[in-house]
Amino acid sequence: MSVAATARGLVRVALPGQRAGCHAFARPGGGSEPARESLGPPAPAAERLAARAEREILEYLSGCRRAFTVPVDLSGVPAFHRRVYEALLRVPHGRTVTYGRLASAAGRPGAARAVGQAMARNPVPLVVPCHRVVATGGGLGGFGGGPDLKRRLLALEGAPAAIV
Repeated sequence: MSVAATARGLVRVALPGQRAGCHAFARPGGGSEPARESLGPPAPAAERLAARAEREILEYLSGCRRAFTVPVDLSGVPAFHRRVYEALLRVPHGRTVTYGRLASAAGRPGAARAVGQAMARNPVPLVVPCHRVVATGGGLGGFGGGPDLKRRLLALEGAPAAIV
């Protein structure tokens, strides 16, 4: 697993098996797009945020953390995706929500498939907890880390079958 941050916040979490691409590299002007190594050394603020994110993720995975406090920079994300991620951040630890209910919470009832696309493109899984989104009727739904990891994360949180 790896993370990438700017001075403004976390911009990428790569789950095991996903391509990482970068790690805490600063962009001129503090932009939020993941930077490439050619831009130079990491900015101190970005390094600190990346280290904080790594620490919080490890605490979460060990069962010692229920919520993340590291700032997330979603400024480079499409507006609808950002609304979906912001709505998802309100789903409590240990609970789940359907794609359809999340679409409604993001202001687009009936846009469950679009929510699925937003989940597939979530740049910061775990921190924006896309593993908490399930299909209507009790199906697990997709997850970038695969169905086994999604099951393990939901079990770690003690997520009941109840839908938020």
